Amino acid sequence: MRLPTLLATTVLVLASQLHAAQRPNVLFMMADDLNNSLGCYGHPLVKTPNLDKLAARGVRFQNANCQFPLCGPSRNSMLTGLYPNSTGILTNSQVFRQSIPKAVSLPQAFRRDGYFAARIGKLYHYGVPNSIGTNGHDDPASWELELNPAGADRLLEHPKIFSLLPGNFGGTLSWYASPEPDEKHTDGLQAKDAEWVLERCAKEKDRPFFLAVGFFRPHTPYVSPEKWFKGYPEAQMPVVQGVKEDQADLPAAALGSYKKEQDKLTDDLRRQAVQAYYSAISFMDAQAGKVLDALDRLGLAENTIVVFTSDHGYHLGEHGLWQKQSLFEESARVPLIIAAPGMKQGAVAQAPVGLIDLYPTLAELCGVKSPENLQGQSLAPMLKDPTVKGRGWVLSQVVRGGGFKRMGASAAKGDDGKRIFGYALRTDRYRYTEWDEGKAGKELYDHETDPKELTNLADKPEQAEVQAKLAEQLHGIVKTTFPADGVTPAIPQGNVMYNPELVDP
Repeated sequence: MRLPTLLATTVLVLASQLHAAQRPNVLFMMADDLNNSLGCYGHPLVKTPNLDKLAARGVRFQNANCQFPLCGPSRNSMLTGLYPNSTGILTNSQVFRQSIPKAVSLPQAFRRDGYFAARIGKLYHYGVPNSIGTNGHDDPASWELELNPAGADRLLEHPKIFSLLPGNFGGTLSWYASPEPDEKHTDGLQAKDAEWVLERCAKEKDRPFFLAVGFFRPHTPYVSPEKWFKGYPEAQMPVVQGVKEDQADLPAAALGSYKKEQDKLTDDLRRQAVQAYYSAISFMDAQAGKVLDALDRLGLAENTIVVFTSDHGYHLGEHGLWQKQSLFEESARVPLIIAAPGMKQGAVAQAPVGLIDLYPTLAELCGVKSPENLQGQSLAPMLKDPTVKGRGWVLSQVVRGGGFKRMGASAAKGDDGKRIFGYALRTDRYRYTEWDEGKAGKELYDHETDPKELTNLADKPEQAEVQAKLAEQLHGIVKTTFPADGVTPAIPQGNVMYNPELVDP
């Protein structure tokens, strides 16, 4: 090779390496079924020192919400940057590639743009706990490396777990204080795997990385080492009071996520469930801390964007509900912390935002080309100045019943009329919810005076003007959640698939 050619090649290689070194890495950590019971969010009991330290390094979003408080729909919405009405994913059994096969996922976009994209644990939907140790509903196009460890909580301890429905864990309240140490549990193994991947990335800095770590806790069964239970004495665990009074002004659809087996709950069992849930949070926090410590120890923190969030919130007895799939604050709201180099530290952003916003945010911060049809907003301006208002609202939705209807569409042929959509609009002050366009009920809560959403103000004469404005805003926003390109994904209708665009407008 002649000298000029050698010099040119060397320059190109060095330029490529310099470009890679300048582009920020991404560490994306996600908990499963985690509400805002974190120290940095002001919880009086739950101890999360590691996530608290992360919040001190970045921006904590006070009013972040998921788009669908159920694992599969929420995760697919977040990872595609599209609303559930555009992904077609409304249940846990669906895979987005089957409804929108040409979509480019968030990690896939980074992979296409030269990033090393790796996943450890649950990012797309998994059936918990039985899918632990497998790829679950993973998307192969999204990752260059997938790691699926399974610990004692999955392999050894199922026969010992208490459940309201014996033998049922994933969708049923269930818990266990394990004698096994942190490092033998699945989330502990994931933290160790993450450290191993980060060590590889620290040695080979020719490519930036997008590392996603999906912890399984605190998802049911709430299994964690018994040492974490000791930090939450059962007798001190809170039990929600005044449930009947709270439910008196609620439409039936608002309580549609209630499960019959929860009738078995006594106050003692409620305290045990809360104790186990809080314990699982602290255990998960410790594993997240190990990953963050590795990032610091390996000299990667200064050029790495760290995101921590959850797929949706979680009820612990509020409104008489447990778990998820409601449109109340406890279920729709999620923790969201973003620590990015050169951005604000120890700040709080009050503006309502959504998980759907993470895709455009990370793409902008990293200079990664993203699809033009993303439906979220970039949060980059809020990371620079947390007082920025952004769009000023966030939308969440769920489905009730067995048929299908959507706002703006009449019933499809053969619809039994039992399946309805609920949409909740969260602004900086209000949460306004409509069930079946209001025909199955409405809810209005003023967070300025009622942060626990205990008094439904819907249809009160003194709130007529506020409600009318919110209703108009909600209806307009919902219309934008469907695909703009005319290609509508298939939506499940009973045991078949049908396209909602085929019904009357």
